[in-house]
Amino acid sequence: MLRFAVRLILRALGWRMEGEAPQISKYVLIAAPHTSNWDLPLMLAARVEFGVHAAWMGKDTLFRWPFGTLLRALGGIPVDRTSPGNAVVQTSAAILHAERIVVAIPPEGTRKRAEYWKSGFYHIAQSAQVPIVLTYLDYGRKCAGFGPVLDFKLPVNVLMAEAREFYRTVTPKYPDRFGPVRLRQEELIGD
Repeated sequence: MLRFAVRLILRALGWRMEGEAPQISKYVLIAAPHTSNWDLPLMLAARVEFGVHAAWMGKDTLFRWPFGTLLRALGGIPVDRTSPGNAVVQTSAAILHAERIVVAIPPEGTRKRAEYWKSGFYHIAQSAQVPIVLTYLDYGRKCAGFGPVLDFKLPVNVLMAEAREFYRTVTPKYPDRFGPVRLRQEELIGD
C-alpha cells in the first residue's frame, strides 16, 4: 500500500524511477548530488519505490524534537559531525554485524557547494569490505536511479574517476551548489 501511494505521489510530481536496485546484501550507497532540502524526501520515496531499506546518515541536529523520532523510524542515523572518525568506526561495525544493510551517505556533507567530498563513505566501505553503489536524483530529467557498483578494493583515484564520469551528466536541483566530485586525499596521490 505504501509503495503504491509513493508511486502515485512521484508520478504526480513528474518523477520516475530508472533501473533496479542491485541485489547485494550489504553496501554503501552514495546519495548525490545533495543540493536541496527536497533531496531527502525524494530519496526516501525512491527507497520505498525500489524496495531498498537504506539507513541514512544525517547531522545530529536534524534529529531533535519534534522530528527526531520520525527521522529515526525512516532509517535516519544521527551523526555528530564534530567527531567524523567515530562515525566511520560505528557505521563500519554496524555493517559488519548485519546480515543485510544498506547505508546511504551524502558525501558532499552539506547542501552548500563543497570543494571536496567527505571521504567517510570510502573509509566505511574499506573497513566493512563492502561495495559502493552510486545513485542519483536528476532534477533535469526528473528521475532517480542506481548507477555502477564499485569495488571497495579500487584505488581511491580510480574509484573517484568513475564517480566523476557517472555524475558528469546528472543535474542537481541547484547546479551551482554541486561542487567537484573529488576527495582531498586524491591530491596527495595524484590522478
